[in-house]
Amino acid sequence: MTDSFESISAVQARLAEQSYIADRALATVVFLALRLGRPIFLEGEPGTGKTEIAKSIATGLGRRLIRLQCYEGLDSASAVYEWNFAAQMLAIRAMEARGDTADMQATLFGPDYLIERPLLQAMRPQKGGAPVLLIDEIDRTDEPFEAFLLEALSDYQVTIPELGTIKAADPPIVILTSNRTREVHDALKRRCLYHWVGYPSFERELEILSARAPDASATLSREIVAFVQRLRTEDLFKKPGVAETIDWAKCLLALDVLELSPEVISDTLGAILKYQDDIARLQGMEVKKILDEARQSLESA
Repeated sequence: MTDSFESISAVQARLAEQSYIADRALATVVFLALRLGRPIFLEGEPGTGKTEIAKSIATGLGRRLIRLQCYEGLDSASAVYEWNFAAQMLAIRAMEARGDTADMQATLFGPDYLIERPLLQAMRPQKGGAPVLLIDEIDRTDEPFEAFLLEALSDYQVTIPELGTIKAADPPIVILTSNRTREVHDALKRRCLYHWVGYPSFERELEILSARAPDASATLSREIVAFVQRLRTEDLFKKPGVAETIDWAKCLLALDVLELSPEVISDTLGAILKYQDDIARLQGMEVKKILDEARQSLESA
């Protein structure tokens, strides 16, 4: 599992090949998680790259990425498996028509009618090695699902009543993310190596933008990052993440923008701000003020 990541520096280098710029603290957590076979718990604001790290690790190791997108009401059955009810009904009718109903239950609740969901898929052998299992936004679920997940990740196995227990021969690389909309239970966090993914420094965000939007000029990239960094100091309902920085840069490139202006910023605020109250608050003179302060910070740097 760790052949491709023989050191912390190797983690950073391999992730950089996937255009993911990881600082040493995050790279250390990834290295230790792979070396020790522990899940990673990434917590932080939306848009700071938590989901992207799982994709980059999977690509960097040449492994399959399996994603479980969490939501309110998600239960263990939905995360593990379900039976193909429509196919079962057709099979029942066919069996009854043939008069062959002796082994109906064993047939209907067999592999042919099993729909595997992410947790069960992650326990199966995979070509190329253990998959990367991304359990995204775990904070959207409830405590009973957390308890189930803790049990499943402790032994890397799941149980299907009709088929028995299925245990992973090669445990998946597990990454859990949380936007901290609520506190996740300590028991689950203790099972993992924890890392807080915060907003990056100016230098690191500039490096990220250069990797993800390489067509942007150095001048425009610096202005974009300086403006977004300054914008995050405002009292906003939702501060822009790194994902919004990248999206905004791509929008500006599509418009052939060479440097920021209050008019261009006002026209494209929807790329970095996602709530109308935030957008309305920054229209007009406020945008010019923030842009001027961002440029002053660049001059004094």
